[in-house]
Amino acid sequence: MKAIVQDRYGSADVLELRDIDKPVIKETELLLQVRAAGVGPDVWHLMTGLPYPVRLALGLRAPKTPVRGRDVAGQVAAVGRDVTGFRVGDEVFGTCEGSFAEYASARADKCAPKPASLTFEQAAAVPISGVTALQALRDKGRVQPGQQVLIIGAGGGVGTFAVQLAKAFGAEVTGVCSTAKVDLVRSLGADDVVDYTISDFAAGADRYDLIVDTAGNRSLAQLRRALTPKGTLVIVGGEGGGRWLGGLDRLLRALVLSPVVGQKLGGLLATENRQDLDAMTELIEAGKVTPVIDRTYPLSEAAEAVRYLEQGHPAGKIVVTV
Repeated sequence: MKAIVQDRYGSADVLELRDIDKPVIKETELLLQVRAAGVGPDVWHLMTGLPYPVRLALGLRAPKTPVRGRDVAGQVAAVGRDVTGFRVGDEVFGTCEGSFAEYASARADKCAPKPASLTFEQAAAVPISGVTALQALRDKGRVQPGQQVLIIGAGGGVGTFAVQLAKAFGAEVTGVCSTAKVDLVRSLGADDVVDYTISDFAAGADRYDLIVDTAGNRSLAQLRRALTPKGTLVIVGGEGGGRWLGGLDRLLRALVLSPVVGQKLGGLLATENRQDLDAMTELIEAGKVTPVIDRTYPLSEAAEAVRYLEQGHPAGKIVVTV
């Protein structure tokens, strides 16, 4: 089968299209014929091995898993001996290791039936970004109807889901994004949109009950200034901050400060599971959430997809088709 493989850490130049063997599945896994795969910051971190501490888990000199890609949507090609609830031919979506390939093995408990209303490309945009947004708002943020919620990075992969989910939970939503994405964020249901190239939300008089920061370029002091005295901050991801910390320093400061102030400050380490994929499907089928795709690339151009991700700020998600 064809797959996007890397033998060393580095830029998108390390990604190569090769012929390799199909995965051999374990008793609790599914073999998926991949139809589409999402491209997000997770791919970049695994490709570059940055920040450096992640290599302790990924492999010191080269990634232990050489095939890139984690978001996946496709059809079940084979079922492990201990798997129940899936059959060959089922259309599914979820997460795995190595979805930039014609076939991938995936744990059955990290897959779910694909939403019937979505294409494979749309479904591949959901698992990591959609579930991350869901857990940030529902679990960490404990969002409530009528709350004032600020989504920073509202036009990105996680942000586009977060805006829609916050509205579905009954919040009043303000999205922060660039000029090019203002119309998109407003179309997703945001009650107000702040163009960060024109105005600074932290300098204004508005205060928010919950801030979900998916962008990572605001200081903790600025974020706290925009919170209500009892407000909650959820930091999603840790972009920036150099090769060693990768933005984790801001999260660590938030965790240290949170116990001694009235505000709840923290981050999110999203967990991949079937239950939240099902929850996203329910919201999607109810018409409350729709994946936003910036552009798609064929498998052979996966490196170009990552380069586009690196250039700046995609509107929604990038998807590789197989």
